[in-house]
Amino acid sequence: MRVTVDGDVVELGDEGATVLSAVRAAGADLPTLCHDDRLAPVGSCRACLVRLDGRVVAACVTPAVDGAQVCVEEEGLGRLRHDAVEVIVSALPPYALEGDGELARVCRALGIGPQSAPGGAGRGTDHTHPFVQLDRDLCIACGRCVRMCAEVQGTFALTLVGRGSETVVAPGTGGPWAESDCVACGGCVDSCPTGALTEPGLPVGTHLAALTRTRTTCGYCGVGCALDVLTRDGEVAAVRPAHDGPVNCGHACVKGRFAHGFLRSPERLTQPLLRGRSGLEPVSWDVALDHIARGLRAAVTEAGPDAVAAISSARATNEENYLIQKFMRVAIGTNNVDNCSRLCHSPSAAGLTAAFGLSGGTDCLEDVEQADCLLVVGANPVEAHPVVGARLLQQVLRGARLVVADPRAVGLACHADVHLRPRPGTNVALFNGLAHVLLAEGLIDEEFLRLRAGGLPELAALLDDYPPDQVAAISGVPPEDLVAAARLYGQARRPAIVYGLGVTEHLHGTDGVRTLANLAILRGAVGTDRGFGVNPLRGQNNVQGASDMGALPDLLPGYGKVSDPAVRGRAERIWGTPLPGHDGLRIPQMFAAAREGALRVLWIIGEDVCATDPDANRVVEALDACPLVISQELFLSETARHADVILPAASWLEKDGTFVNFDRRFQRVRPALDPPDQARTDFAIVHAIAAAYGADLGCATPAEALAECGQVAPAFAGISHRRLDREGAIPWPCPDLDRPGQAKLHLDRFATPDGLARLAARPYLPPGESPDDDYPLILITGRRWAHYNSGNMTRRSGTIELDPSDRLDIHPSDAAHHTVRDGDAVLVESRHGQATFAACITEQIPPGQLFCTFHFPAGRTNALTSSHADTVTSCPEYKVTAVRLRGIGDRP
Repeated sequence: MRVTVDGDVVELGDEGATVLSAVRAAGADLPTLCHDDRLAPVGSCRACLVRLDGRVVAACVTPAVDGAQVCVEEEGLGRLRHDAVEVIVSALPPYALEGDGELARVCRALGIGPQSAPGGAGRGTDHTHPFVQLDRDLCIACGRCVRMCAEVQGTFALTLVGRGSETVVAPGTGGPWAESDCVACGGCVDSCPTGALTEPGLPVGTHLAALTRTRTTCGYCGVGCALDVLTRDGEVAAVRPAHDGPVNCGHACVKGRFAHGFLRSPERLTQPLLRGRSGLEPVSWDVALDHIARGLRAAVTEAGPDAVAAISSARATNEENYLIQKFMRVAIGTNNVDNCSRLCHSPSAAGLTAAFGLSGGTDCLEDVEQADCLLVVGANPVEAHPVVGARLLQQVLRGARLVVADPRAVGLACHADVHLRPRPGTNVALFNGLAHVLLAEGLIDEEFLRLRAGGLPELAALLDDYPPDQVAAISGVPPEDLVAAARLYGQARRPAIVYGLGVTEHLHGTDGVRTLANLAILRGAVGTDRGFGVNPLRGQNNVQGASDMGALPDLLPGYGKVSDPAVRGRAERIWGTPLPGHDGLRIPQMFAAAREGALRVLWIIGEDVCATDPDANRVVEALDACPLVISQELFLSETARHADVILPAASWLEKDGTFVNFDRRFQRVRPALDPPDQARTDFAIVHAIAAAYGADLGCATPAEALAECGQVAPAFAGISHRRLDREGAIPWPCPDLDRPGQAKLHLDRFATPDGLARLAARPYLPPGESPDDDYPLILITGRRWAHYNSGNMTRRSGTIELDPSDRLDIHPSDAAHHTVRDGDAVLVESRHGQATFAACITEQIPPGQLFCTFHFPAGRTNALTSSHADTVTSCPEYKVTAVRLRGIGDRP
């Protein structure tokens, strides 16, 4: 449509455009104290008054129409806007106009000074929360914070209370903010125009223009939120979600927004440590590097290159992962390099590759948000991926149907049309049961199956053994629920599947991914406009990228097999050296080799394997048996305590490079700060070790490393730092600098050898452990909203105040059976170890099951978990551990 604004004609393509968007398109400016582009407009402040075809209207709530005439600068309109804002300001104290916050800027633009704000103090403050501070005297009851909490975050924790001029925001629970349902996403603070809601680092009156602003990508979960880091005097003042962030669109979670206190922790490692007779002692970088180089040379000389192994990091940038695997292959001569995706999403890579030909999710988040039915499986995104969880919840609140498959009643499960609660370890039976119903009731796309898929006859024969009654006997899911879920997914016009570690971390995790992918193939809901495929939610910030870059024992950058002479030959030509053609060791194999004496050097980069890997007692044995263990870390972690050399590393806020998020988007990472004291980036450390060893890796800068990676892996050839700086985010595959990446995969053909999606006929097989008389309960491990992974960063940030300790979720019936009260200390024992937790009695967990996290290494959760692992990828079975428990009294 064409709209004239003060004589200038602007064109608007959006049918839902408002007069405000037309005014902005014309380059004019209007005050909007109640408006936030992320929220539905309400037009309550009347600060954006304009004349539309002769009528005075609020621009934010008035739809634009073709041919409309809009006046902004007409005589009298400015006075109307001035008066509207002055009335609002008249109830505020003078300090409301200090600094360069939104209200202060509006008042300066309208010529409203402090004399117009004669209001006094009296309504009080609420500073009980570590991250959100409320000054009621500055609240103008615009409702932006309340709507942010409802329309974006979906927590509904805030409300407006009082009447007339006494109306003010308050937690909906009625008590202090710290005791409310607030999940500290910071959206209310970010949206507040007056400073009534602030964060400790940015009090009212702060001049934001005086702060340094750095755009980077969050280093916590795999969502990939774009953040603006505000710094002053070498410290982080605040972190703000980028309103133009391609994934988060101006939203963040408690971790990305507020969990940066670890940067200032006195426990940060700031110089190398070397184990001597009296323990770990500070040394110079030269001494540490020389010790490492001598250890590497001795290991290779005495036992060959395969006596050295490296565990790379999903916390490291793409460029760092690329350089690490290049060092291992080119300088050492081994494929013994792996990363923590082995422990979480390696079944995704194997399963998606087998089904579709590529190891990434099939669709982008924006596409998934267009689905009319969501099947969310084995994931709790509301806590583990809060920005995605909030967006999916908003989608459901707008009318999308929701099926959740998860043993626990948490997060999105509370909003599901159908909540399937399978027994842990029975996913394959459940997915086969859903497929059985789709086939039996004709809820399949026969044309798609005929033209674009293979394996239907074999699958159909297998599915005969999985009618609803049989699946119910295996999984515990009632037959009627199974049928209802299958019909919702099968009858949807545009369904989407989103899944998490509850699918992959099993003895048969790859089979779980394959049989889940079957559902999308049967429906023709992948590689078409009739659905939005199969999409894994990655756990850590760069799980996808670490594998993309080739930090894997059997795959080079871009997922070419090391055993393929053609793929290996391309890398050899670029790197200028022969490469080993046999697979290297996976992480569990590295530990086994160390215990057996075959591994002489183990280099662990940014991973606390003693806290996060299963069967932790055996992991400690492996580290203690290995002659040289190198730990590259931020803190003296449980793993570092068993290392011989500890190298102080930079955090994600101190690095340059890129990450790849859960839907395959490359995004830039930029340093907002310098590393403290002698700490170095992983990129610099790898170069330093290579130089001490006598190797030249090239790739002097991260930008050069990514460019070289694009030569080795054509799928990344079109991605560069310069292009990302210009475009913001680019999904792979992107083989050409002049063409966009592919956000939606497989539209023309699947990446399999014959171009067809492959259905998988996989029978249900039992998990590695089952409850019995000795160990009658099943333990599931996972994450909670305030913490991340082993907790090394979040436990040293303010989030520890929100969630200070781990707890064991137990159903009331099991608590009664074991005479356990809420808060009691309980001892949990498995066949592999024991751990102590505080009991949390809740009906979120089914009878016979327990849940805890691994965020607190002192609790030793992974001393309980087993060495059972996915038969294809060696991903551990974290979700099924047979345990027993007993109460041991009140918790100290």
